[in-house]
Amino acid sequence: MRDAPQAAGAYHTEIRVRFADCDAAGIVYYPRYLEMFNAVVEDWFRDELHSSFTEIVINRNWGLPTVHLEVDFVAPSRFDEKLSSTLTVSSLGKTSVGLGIILRGPDNEDRVRGKILIVLIDRATVRAMPWPNDLRARIQAFLIKM
Repeated sequence: MRDAPQAAGAYHTEIRVRFADCDAAGIVYYPRYLEMFNAVVEDWFRDELHSSFTEIVINRNWGLPTVHLEVDFVAPSRFDEKLSSTLTVSSLGKTSVGLGIILRGPDNEDRVRGKILIVLIDRATVRAMPWPNDLRARIQAFLIKM
């Protein structure tokens, strides 16, 4: 699922729909899309923000819980399709970041659109904490100005 680092503004990667992602109807079972979203976020942190989840969660004892999620299921995806994903930053707060994720099918049509709000926390206190300056600067490069 890992691609070469991208230019700032949007992060792109691909996801192969696995057999385990599908239900008896032969299409992606909707909760699997949320796992795909999480994988895209995790890859973005590693590839573009230079902060793997191992570094964040294990070494620094921070967390990145999702505190708000909106999803539109536009069209079904099927086993063995390759979905392209695009991640953008819609907002950057003191402790939170708003993300947009779109998964598109091989026909380049939207399959799923999501809006996610994650918060950086100190896992020891389970309290929100400000983004460190270096990480904030890297996230800022992906902020879509409206």
